[in-house]
Amino acid sequence: MAYGPVESGTVCPDTGMDTGLPPGPSRGVFEQITAVADAVLYEGYLLYPYRRSSAKNRVRWQFGVLFPRQWVEADGPVVPGVSGSADSWYQRTECLLRVRRPGAKVRVRLRHLQTQRKQVEEAGPDGGHRPVASLRTDDGTVHLTFDEAVPRETEIVVPLADLLHGGSTVPVEAAAGEDIEPLPGPAGRVVRRREEVRASVTLTAERLVDDVLRLRVRTANAVDGLEPRAPRDEALRRALVATHTLIGGDGVEFVSLIDPPADLADEARACRNEFTFPVLADEPPAGPVVLSAPIILPDHPQVAPESPGDLHDAAEIDEILTLRTMLLTDEEKREARATDPRAAAILDRVDTMPPEVFARLHGAVRSLTPVTAASAASTSAAAAPEATPAAATSATAPSAPAAVLPTTPATTPSTPVGAAQTPGPAPYTDPAALFPVATTPAPTPPFAAPAASEASAAERPVWWQEGADDGLSPTTETVLVDGVPVGGGSRVRLRPRRSADAQDMFLAGRTAEVAAVFHDVDGSVHLAVTLDDDPASELHTWYGRFLYFRPDELEPLEPATPPDEPSKPAPAAASARHSTTDSETHRSGGR
Repeated sequence: MAYGPVESGTVCPDTGMDTGLPPGPSRGVFEQITAVADAVLYEGYLLYPYRRSSAKNRVRWQFGVLFPRQWVEADGPVVPGVSGSADSWYQRTECLLRVRRPGAKVRVRLRHLQTQRKQVEEAGPDGGHRPVASLRTDDGTVHLTFDEAVPRETEIVVPLADLLHGGSTVPVEAAAGEDIEPLPGPAGRVVRRREEVRASVTLTAERLVDDVLRLRVRTANAVDGLEPRAPRDEALRRALVATHTLIGGDGVEFVSLIDPPADLADEARACRNEFTFPVLADEPPAGPVVLSAPIILPDHPQVAPESPGDLHDAAEIDEILTLRTMLLTDEEKREARATDPRAAAILDRVDTMPPEVFARLHGAVRSLTPVTAASAASTSAAAAPEATPAAATSATAPSAPAAVLPTTPATTPSTPVGAAQTPGPAPYTDPAALFPVATTPAPTPPFAAPAASEASAAERPVWWQEGADDGLSPTTETVLVDGVPVGGGSRVRLRPRRSADAQDMFLAGRTAEVAAVFHDVDGSVHLAVTLDDDPASELHTWYGRFLYFRPDELEPLEPATPPDEPSKPAPAAASARHSTTDSETHRSGGR
């Protein structure tokens, strides 16, 4: 790749970058979040069953695609929005940062894929070659014609002071190229061709208050000359695919746009992000970095440590995809291997996966932490006035005081199940020995069910024992919300928390009917609801597909709102009474 000059800055070539500058804190952080960035880069690259013949692999490249402007706007201007799945010719990122010392610098790493055509050509008797869809060599290997992609990245370093005085624009180019790979024997060859892709990255900054600045990064496709009515496959060859940016800095600190501090809420709300959205990607004390991606993510996204490798479908469950991949026939696996080297790598990983690695894919509970002596003593002391002699001793952990399992704070994540295991099957350990459960009555939770359904821990078995859910009836249970009993048949208005995911935020202010009340094993409560204005609500109820919300995300409708009342948008996604910490994990319906 070739790069143009940067005024008052430095451009780094794509792999093995070396500018002669010291690494700097944020540059090291870029490497630490490579797993998440690569998951964005290859999301949807190739989907199960990883075969060329699969319909879902015939329409590819769905996220962060920046086409030539004359092609994407052939029928009118693009409509700005945060969704990165919409076709566009540019991305715009705006984020807030605090300047922590003089001489601060901004580092931006642009990452994308450049598509290339993998064409299989058969050798002819005259010494020439002709393109074919597939070709089998003498060793029995099948080669298929298919589109691939090459990862590209550019790093830009600019003093922050320069961005306050006119900004900086950097031209970026992915050169055209052709690679020829001879196949074994006289069968033929594989030719990979790439067309030139040009773009520009513009960085500007504006001072808002004191040491707070708004940083703007705009990436645009700069290709011209493409026929506006060219087929999409042809336009893709001149496009940046899966485009995203990593933004870091030396001497700066970034502000969350999802959960900004109160004094910067208005400034965060004023940031305009188009076809991408920035989130904090660093984990303290690693350093400041933002990931602006065409896929909406939460702050501090992570790849699950139990995942042994990318399946290019982060919205799916690894265990399910792995099981289904294992069940592919030999013929299907041969086609997948011939489709793309990344598909072959997935098959190799699945076919050789050790049992203990596969077992970890079944899931992990991250809200539990082992009880410490301090927390156990504190809980026992708090429960002592209500304890009976018989309840004061734990049958499962006689050497430790009884304790209630604490919730892990967002700033100190617990070690995931299996993350620290050594290879080989681990010996069985009684869960009671790892996580002692209080046998004294626990304090009344803020959303307690009526007295008829209450039972002390001494009367009800712990959750992993038979009979633990006896007496619980989701369809008849109720829970208090703002002093109002809410259960099956109650009508509510949805008020998702600020930390809720994007799908739930879209439902803010909608009215719904409660179908059931569910008690989780960690002691939390969730209510299953169906939307009033969903034409398929009866069907969802019939086969049990619901949306799930916590009690503090619901507003009881008293008196009941008529069914034909239109849903009104919420004035805010979450009021003060709905404020929660980022440590709470939200569940959405149907997932």
